[in-house]
Amino acid sequence: MLQNSNKQNNETMDKNLKLMGMSAIILVALFIYTIYKSSASIHSTSYYVGLIFLFILLFLSLLLRYYKDKIKKFLPQSRFSQELEKAKEKEHTPSESSSQITASSFLEFAQSSITFKDVAGIQSVKEELEEVVDFLNAPKKYLKHGIKLPKGVLLVGPPGVGKTLIARAVAGEAKVPFLYQSGASFVHIYVGMGAKRVKELFSKAKAHAPAIIFIDEIDAVGKSRSGNSNDEREATLNELLTQMDGFDGESGVIVIAATNKIEVLDEALLRAGRFDRRVFLNLPNIEDREKILSLYLKQKKYEFDIKELAFNTAGFSSAALATLINEALLNMVKRKESVLTIEDIETAKNKVEFGKKEKKILTTEQKEILAIYQACKAYISRYETTLFQEGIKSLTELFPSKTALMNHLRNYLAGSVGVEVIKGEAYVVSTQDLKEAYALAHKMVNEYKMANDALVLIESVRSDLKSEIYKHTNEVNRLKELILKQEVIKANDLSK
Repeated sequence: MLQNSNKQNNETMDKNLKLMGMSAIILVALFIYTIYKSSASIHSTSYYVGLIFLFILLFLSLLLRYYKDKIKKFLPQSRFSQELEKAKEKEHTPSESSSQITASSFLEFAQSSITFKDVAGIQSVKEELEEVVDFLNAPKKYLKHGIKLPKGVLLVGPPGVGKTLIARAVAGEAKVPFLYQSGASFVHIYVGMGAKRVKELFSKAKAHAPAIIFIDEIDAVGKSRSGNSNDEREATLNELLTQMDGFDGESGVIVIAATNKIEVLDEALLRAGRFDRRVFLNLPNIEDREKILSLYLKQKKYEFDIKELAFNTAGFSSAALATLINEALLNMVKRKESVLTIEDIETAKNKVEFGKKEKKILTTEQKEILAIYQACKAYISRYETTLFQEGIKSLTELFPSKTALMNHLRNYLAGSVGVEVIKGEAYVVSTQDLKEAYALAHKMVNEYKMANDALVLIESVRSDLKSEIYKHTNEVNRLKELILKQEVIKANDLSK
C-alpha cells in the first residue's frame, strides 16, 4: 500500500510536468497562428516580448522534467511524505527494522532538574533515599568502609503518589544521568528483543556511571514466572535478573523501579542482592496534602484556606491534587479573573475523575467508619497507621511461632471486628484483610497443623477481639478522633 502511494505521488508529478510542457507548446502554436493571421502586429514590441516569454516557459518545463529527481530533494516534504519515505526504507531493510535496535534509538539519558524541594509531603521517603543520594555524590566515604550501594530500590504504592517524580528527584539531587524506561517497553513480539534491550540498558548505564536506571511499572515484565512456558516476557525477566547480578555496589549504577502490585512480582526479583530496599508510599495525609497544595499554589493568587482545602481532599493522591488545581485555574481563566476562589475548586472537583481512587473521596460518615477501622487495627497491632493505609505489615519471622501467627490473624481481623463493636453492626471495609485472615487460618490448619478447623479458629479470634475492644472503647475512640484530625496514628500516640 505504501509503495502504491509513493508511485502515485511520482505519477502525479510527471503528469504536472507533462501538462506544463503541453501547455507551453499549445500556447506557442496559438501565438504563431495569431501572428500568421495578423502580421501587422509583428512589428510591435509586445510581439517579441510574448514570444520570448513562451519559449522561456517551454525551456523551463523541459528543464524541470529532466532534473525532477534532483529538484524533489530540495523541496520541503510534508510529514506524510516523510513517513512514506521511512516506510519504504524499512521495507527494503526488514532485518534492520525488526531485529536491530541500537541503544541510541531508545536509550536517552537526561539530567533531571527536579530535586527533593519540588516533591512535597513525603518526608519519610526522602529520608530513606537521602543516603542513596549521598552515596552517589560521595561514594569514597562509604567504599573505604566496605559499604556498597544498594543495587535496587523498589517504590511500592498506589497510582498517583509520585513514584516517578521521586526517582527523578533522586537523580536531580545526586546530579547523575537519569535513564527512564517503562516495563512495557521491554515486551516485544520478536523473541529476544526484550532481553537485548535490557542488556543494552545496563551496558549504557555502566558506561555513564554513576547513573540511575528507573523502570516504571516493572510488573509488566517482572511478573512471577509460570514455569510452563518460555515466552518473550520470561526471557526478558531472566536477562533482567542476570544483569542485576552482574554489577555490584561499587559500579555507581542503581536501579529504581516502581510498581502498584508488588504481590505479582517474581520472588527472584525481590530477593536480597537485587532490590535490596523497598520503599512503601501511601496516599498523602492531611499534613502532606497541605504541603503539596502550598507547592502547587506557589506564586498564585487565591482566596481560600489551604488547611481547609487539605482537610476536604482526603483520599486525593498528589497527582489528583495537581489535576484539581490545574482544572481550577482553567476555570478561573474561563471566568476572565486572576484570583483563584473556592468556587473554582468546587467546579474542578465536579469535573475531575479520579479513577479507582474515586471511592476514597469519602463522606463524613464513611470517613468515620474508616477511621474506626484503622484505629482498631492500630490499637491491636501497636503499629503506626494512616487513614488510607491498605493492608498490614507482613510477617517477617523466618520461623514464626503459633503466637506470632495468632497475633497476625488478630491484626487482620481487628478493623472489621472493631467497627462491628462500636457501630453496632458489621460493615464491609477491607475485603483484602478478610481474605488474608482466612488464607492464614487455612494455612495454620492445613499446612502448619496448628489448629483443627479454620472457621472455628477465626471465630475464636473474633470473640477475643470483641471482648478486648469493648473494654477499651474509650481508647479506640481517642485514636479515631486523632486519625480523623491528622489522618495518621504515630507510634508515640499509641503509648499514651
